[in-house]
Amino acid sequence: MRSIIWLVLLCVVAVVAATTLGSNDGLVTIYWAGWRTELSLNLFLILLLGGCALLFSAAQALRSLLTLPERASEWRALRRERAAQTALREALSEYFSARYSRSHKAALRALTLRLDSPLLVGDAEFAVLAQLLAAGSLHRLQDRGRRDEVMKAVFADKRTSGGHGVFDGARLLAAEWAIEDRDAAHAVELLEQLPAGVARRTQALRLKLQASRLARQPLQALHTARLLAKHQGFTPLAARGLLRSLAGEAIDDTHDPQQLHRLWQQFDPSDQRDALVAARAASRAVALGAAADAREWIRPFWDHLAELDRDDRDAVALALFSASAGIEPDWLPRLESALTGFGHEAAVVAAVGMAFADRQLWGKARKLLEQSAAASALPHGHRRKAWLALAQMARQGNDESRAQACERAAAEVA
Repeated sequence: MRSIIWLVLLCVVAVVAATTLGSNDGLVTIYWAGWRTELSLNLFLILLLGGCALLFSAAQALRSLLTLPERASEWRALRRERAAQTALREALSEYFSARYSRSHKAALRALTLRLDSPLLVGDAEFAVLAQLLAAGSLHRLQDRGRRDEVMKAVFADKRTSGGHGVFDGARLLAAEWAIEDRDAAHAVELLEQLPAGVARRTQALRLKLQASRLARQPLQALHTARLLAKHQGFTPLAARGLLRSLAGEAIDDTHDPQQLHRLWQQFDPSDQRDALVAARAASRAVALGAAADAREWIRPFWDHLAELDRDDRDAVALALFSASAGIEPDWLPRLESALTGFGHEAAVVAAVGMAFADRQLWGKARKLLEQSAAASALPHGHRRKAWLALAQMARQGNDESRAQACERAAAEVA
C-alpha cells in the first residue's frame, strides 16, 4: 500500500513538472570577467536547487563534525543514565521478589551510577527512591542501624522539605517502620511533619491511629478512627466496634470524676448517643464515686429502652444496677415502666430491684433481687451483689439466719 502511494505521488510530480517546465523557453545569461554563459531557465532552476541542497548537506556535515565530541559526551551520559535506571529497576524487582540482599546491592549500585551521570546527579526523586529501596531492604533484613543511617541521609537533604511525591512517601514509610519498631514518639513526629493534604489520606490516618494506640492516647486514636470511618477506611460494623473499643479505653484511662466528665464532653455526639459507651462511662463514674453523673448519662437511654437492642439494654441496666446508690425519687416511675415492659429480662429486673432496695422499698425489691440472684444469665459480680443486698435486707428485718444464708450463697457464686 505504501509503494502504491509513493508511485502515485511520483506520477503527480512528473505531471506537474511537465506541465510547468515543458514549455518554458526562458534563458538565463551569466556574465563573468568577459565570459558569457547562457542556460535555459529550467536547467538554472535545477542547478540552483541542487546547489542549495549541496550547501545544506555540507553545512550539516560540518556541524556534525564539529559537534562530534559533544554528542559523544551526551551518548556516554545517556549510557550512564540508562545503567542507573536499569539498576534501580533491578532493585525494585528484587525487592518485590523478597531477595532483599540483592535489592540492597542494586540500589547502592544505582546511587553510585547516579553520581557519574550528569542527567541524574540533580534528580532528588531518583536518589530518594533508590535510598528507600536500600532502606526497605535493610528493614526486611532486620538491620535497623544501617536502615536508620540511610533514612537520616534522606531527611538531611533539604530538597525533601518540598512536601510532595516521593518525599511524603518517605515519611509515611519511615513512620510505618517506627510503628513496627514500637517507637510511637518517632512515628508521631514523622506524621506531624506531613502536609495537611497528605495527613488526611487513608494510609496516613491508619498510621496515625496505630501510633496513637501504641502511645496510649485513646482519645486521639478515637478522633483518628472517626476520620477513617468517614473516609470508609473500615466496614461500618468494624468501625462501630473499633470506636466503641477506643472510647472504652479512653474512659478506663480516667482517674477522677472531673477528668471523666471532661472526657465525656470531648466525645463526639455520636459516641455520647452510643448506649454501650454511655454504660461504660457510667460504670467508670461509679468506680470513681460519681454515681449521680452515671445516672445522668444513662437516663436518656433508660427512658427509651424499647428503642435499644438486647445487648445495649442489658449494658444500660447493669450500669444502673451499679449506680443505684442514692438514686433520686423521680426515677421510680421510670423503674416501674421498665419493669412492666421488660420484666422478663434479668438485667432490667436486677437494676430495678437494686434501685428499689436503695429506696428501702423492701417488699418490691426482695422478690426482684431473689430472681436476679438466681439468674445464670447475669454476671457473677452482679449476682453476688444481689445476694449481699438480700442479706442486708434480712438484717434490717432482724432475720440473722436468713442474712447468713444469703451471704453464704454470695460466697458460693463463682
